[in-house]
Amino acid sequence: MAHEGRLDEFVRLFTSHEVRLRAFAMSLIVNYADAEDVLQQANLTLWKKFDQFAPGSDFMAWAGRVVYLEVQRHRRTQAKTKLQFGDAFLDAVASAAASGELMSELADRERLLSDCIAKLQPEHRAMLRARYDEGISVERMADLFNRSGQAVHSVLSRIRRALFDCVSRSLQRRVHHGT
Repeated sequence: MAHEGRLDEFVRLFTSHEVRLRAFAMSLIVNYADAEDVLQQANLTLWKKFDQFAPGSDFMAWAGRVVYLEVQRHRRTQAKTKLQFGDAFLDAVASAAASGELMSELADRERLLSDCIAKLQPEHRAMLRARYDEGISVERMADLFNRSGQAVHSVLSRIRRALFDCVSRSLQRRVHHGT
């Protein structure tokens, strides 16, 4: 029964910090798919090591450290194949992101982005899901959506621009309305 209570505590803490942890991971890794992979691995590590978390202490600080270590592990495995930022840069970004203000802003932007995605046409949402959630290549998407590769590139470009504009307008409205 104690294990069940611990599971409930983990779920409660994790779900209340999930958006901030995702924003933190995405602030450290530019590629969305890589950030999601790192976050999934960090989530597994968080669960496996939850018995090491001291109840009543700062869950975000503990979980953020786990995410940071997973990012470093990912960077080491990718270092041979990709250009990477140096450790000093990564440390500076992690420090700024962990400060809370950046984390809060990234979480707000993620919520606005979700709202903007919800306003897209169903086919455009399906294309985003295929490309960014499932990692399907543009060539494969061309087959799936019965379009040329160039047409898929164009549509994705327009969707990204529309989402950028939507989020920007939402941020501007907040500034003008003081919210």
